[in-house]
Amino acid sequence: MSLDLAPDRARTPLTPNALRKIVRTLAEEPDQWIHKVRLATDDRWYERLESSEDHEVWLISWLPGQSTGFHDHGGSRGAFTVALGELEELSLPSPDQGLLIRRLPAGSDRAFGPDYVHDVRNTTSGPAVTLHAYSPPLSEMSHYDLRAGGLVRTSVEGPEQW
Repeated sequence: MSLDLAPDRARTPLTPNALRKIVRTLAEEPDQWIHKVRLATDDRWYERLESSEDHEVWLISWLPGQSTGFHDHGGSRGAFTVALGELEELSLPSPDQGLLIRRLPAGSDRAFGPDYVHDVRNTTSGPAVTLHAYSPPLSEMSHYDLRAGGLVRTSVEGPEQW
């Protein structure tokens, strides 16, 4: 008797480093996605490029001044790479540490676990494009305000809002 282990593998989330490899590889193949990029002035533009049982990949464009605000990924692991342009990432590594600000020029990437909260923003004068991978696929995202006492959850959104 042979056992089909595929359903179990599909439920096992990919590691942050595996997700990093996915977005890096895709960033090196712009002919696969560059023609899809749109620049939207009201809000960031995004499109899901891939969706499977264990992960999904998103393409996002950023005009100057656009940001995500502080948010989590609903328990999903993730990674992103800056394919074009430059962004800034804000995070609070722990309650006893202050705000960490990272500049992310083209070619930079970040990978993170299921409890990561950050704010990504375009503080430059030109557009930027990023590729993001999440595992398991996003099921919800919480948004937060940064206050004197730390991060305070302000809302939760689900896939129907993306």
